[in-house]
Amino acid sequence: MTITTTSTDKPVPAEETLDVLIIGAGISGIGMASHLRALRPGTKFAILEARDEVGGTWSLFQYPGIRSDSDMPTFGFGFRPWQHPKSIADGHLILDYLRQTVAENRLDGHIRFGHRVLSAEFSRARQCWTVTAQQADSRKKVRFTTRFLFVGTGPYNHDEGFTPEFTGVEDFQGQVVHPQHWPEDLDYTGKRVVVIGSGATAVTLIPSMADTAGHVTMLQRSPGYVMAVPAEDVVAKALRTLLGHRRAHRIVRRKNIFVTRGVYKISRRAPKLTRRLLIANVRRQLPRHYDVDTHFAPHYAPWDQRLCVVPNGDLFKAISSGRASVVTDHIERFTKTGILLKSGQELGADIIVTATGLNMAIFGNMQLSVDKKKVDLPETTAYKAMMLSGVPNFVFALGYTNLSWTLKVDLVCEHFCRLLDHMDRYGYGTAEPVLDDPAMERLPYMDLTSNYVQRGIGMWPRRGTSGPWTVEMAYERDVERLREGPIEDPALRFTAAAATRTGTAR
Repeated sequence: MTITTTSTDKPVPAEETLDVLIIGAGISGIGMASHLRALRPGTKFAILEARDEVGGTWSLFQYPGIRSDSDMPTFGFGFRPWQHPKSIADGHLILDYLRQTVAENRLDGHIRFGHRVLSAEFSRARQCWTVTAQQADSRKKVRFTTRFLFVGTGPYNHDEGFTPEFTGVEDFQGQVVHPQHWPEDLDYTGKRVVVIGSGATAVTLIPSMADTAGHVTMLQRSPGYVMAVPAEDVVAKALRTLLGHRRAHRIVRRKNIFVTRGVYKISRRAPKLTRRLLIANVRRQLPRHYDVDTHFAPHYAPWDQRLCVVPNGDLFKAISSGRASVVTDHIERFTKTGILLKSGQELGADIIVTATGLNMAIFGNMQLSVDKKKVDLPETTAYKAMMLSGVPNFVFALGYTNLSWTLKVDLVCEHFCRLLDHMDRYGYGTAEPVLDDPAMERLPYMDLTSNYVQRGIGMWPRRGTSGPWTVEMAYERDVERLREGPIEDPALRFTAAAATRTGTAR
């Protein structure tokens, strides 16, 4: 491995160059490293992580009640069965699972903590990337060289969440908190809490805080779809007892994929019917005369935005008990004692939580260059939703918007290992997607209407409308393309390895 402070123009000895440099030690990076250990044991790799521990989202976010919004048999890795009874799991359980995966696959020695990647430049002549990172402790810049770059940083900016500009926020005499920066010592016992937002974070926070707060109010501009699901899967529990964890895992995983995909397909094909069913489910959870139409009947179709799930209907139980409430209105301004709404109502608060969303940050905001020319990401097109047109030896993992994130990560990691095998077998040094059809329509990478997506998607690569350039939010199609489909493709151009390089040891 090369860690130098020399100019990127100087040649790097082949024997000191990594095969794969992984950016991010969250669920995607851990998954990639685990696949390399299992499928390509001779591969030289390292993981750069900006923070000081593994886990990504699950170590960063510490707000009360944080949990998965996907079932864990599919959100967990395919190679490591989820064994805890909870199907919708608390954040600390997920973090423990990731730490155990790191330990079992002996990844600890491969991780370099406190290394924030600033830029990466690919040289076609040298057939490698030179990656510049900054060390958190000394602020010193160090450089790594690698044959392939794998980016698993997720879609969000881990440094800051999104907070709109609220008039009068400086007048509020209480405490304003964003869930992404939750204070360890925040005491909300017996206090009036207003949570601004109606997404997954808000519906998670409210029932958790309601147990000890004086009262929690969810303040939303407009409602979203919320569905109660069991926290534990009784079918999975029975199968684990009968068959054991590993054999049951395969069956439960397939069942959950089938059910989740089925719900999504019905939602898109029969949106009016699905809307009625979802809202009827909410009515059953709440008191008879509750105003469901105002607070839980969205103006958009199901799955235009992500569907929020609440395990065992905990949000509805908190509302029914009187410990929590929902107000649907617009904010006029903050006041000394709370929030004044446009309707004239004022919500008193001791603590205001701005669960107003996240900022998107593709590839950790690193600057990519190829042969000293900066890569303009919106001008690139995603190839098989894992590589970029015109960018050699670059792979990324971005999960599904309508299914468990990790299902896509597993498929990308498998396909990448097959790609490396193919290149070693035929003596290739680079693999570069090339888009030869300039007339093909190019669309935003994802089509969700959520505010956080609309704010940031313009800076992302785009997707095409045919062939390997589509971005499929459909697991079954990606299985055909990534797991079962061939590596060779007319749009993927290979070049022979330079004479100074040899294939990866096997």
